[in-house]
Amino acid sequence: MSLTVLTCGYVPLVDCAPLIVAKELGFAEDEGIALELVAQPSWSATRDMLALGHLDSAHLLSPMPIAMSLGLGGLPGEIDALMVLSVNGTIFGVSNAIADQLGATFGDARSVAAGLAALTTDKLRVGVPFHYSMHRLLLEYFLRNQPSPKVEIITVPPARMADAIADGFIDAFWVGEPWGSAAVARGVAQLVLPGSAIWAFAPEKVLAARHDWVAENPAKVRHLMRAVYAAAKWLDTPRNKPLAVEILARSEHLNLPAELIDPAITGQITPGVNHSPAHVDRFLLFDSQAAHFPWRSQAAWIAQHLGADAHGIQRAKACFRSDIYRDVLGPVGADLPGGSEKVEGIMRHATAVASTRGHMILGPDAFFDDKIFDFTPEN
Repeated sequence: MSLTVLTCGYVPLVDCAPLIVAKELGFAEDEGIALELVAQPSWSATRDMLALGHLDSAHLLSPMPIAMSLGLGGLPGEIDALMVLSVNGTIFGVSNAIADQLGATFGDARSVAAGLAALTTDKLRVGVPFHYSMHRLLLEYFLRNQPSPKVEIITVPPARMADAIADGFIDAFWVGEPWGSAAVARGVAQLVLPGSAIWAFAPEKVLAARHDWVAENPAKVRHLMRAVYAAAKWLDTPRNKPLAVEILARSEHLNLPAELIDPAITGQITPGVNHSPAHVDRFLLFDSQAAHFPWRSQAAWIAQHLGADAHGIQRAKACFRSDIYRDVLGPVGADLPGGSEKVEGIMRHATAVASTRGHMILGPDAFFDDKIFDFTPEN
């Protein structure tokens, strides 16, 4: 069978797993695709390669299609988020010196906030992988209305985060795994909060493509999405996790020891050297609880926190292509929610919701401060 070659850019992180599994386990080939994965050195490089047409699709931070479509930073471009690749999976870590002052309980947002408020430093330099990232939005949301030192946000590529904190260039970081665990393994940092402690169901990465490419290549889009959907379901099957770690660790993918990749896949996070692993429920999701559905209300939350007005929020919602998701994945068995938008943050427990197959469980999706986000334009 002749395969259609599709290129997809990715940054080496655990949450690119659906793409790697789609290629390595033959889900892409089953759809008639020769999936060519192209590792990128940074998010800005990924953005530019996609915008300039050198990639068909890309693994992007969830705010990036919105920022690009709104013309914020770097090369603009009308970009579609076809589906969410991962939910959660990020971690907030601090230098050993800051950790000694914090005295906070791992995973407890309020104790970390209290520890930050008590710091004697005047300024906290925090590394994030990219300006238009969920890392930055969660950090700013967490610190808003909280007493804390002045924060300087510094962009650092994920793979350089441990170097940056070891060299004293930053005091803390918010990064995707395995780079938090890598900093711990080097003995230069301690982990204090998973991203899910701030927003329990934050869309982290998306499968993105240029809007014009999507319109011109409906068959390619359909086959790519179906391959990634099958890979996501495979990844969230517990018995498959050891093999997933082994595949990701290979040199052509993440090129890191399996023990640094395993924490994100299993949710067993080691906060620091000589600490016992702590289980973080739902640390990283690929399929469970409709993780890959592109909720337009989540796009609205992102846009609002990027400073968009009501018109910009509507444009952002159009970037999250729940319409294409329904058309492509409904026929292959995906359980589809009754609506494509919801009130964000309202579910503190897992909740059954109306869906096409009647089996959908969502949440929890609460914010750490118990606020909710209503996506309607007047709010």
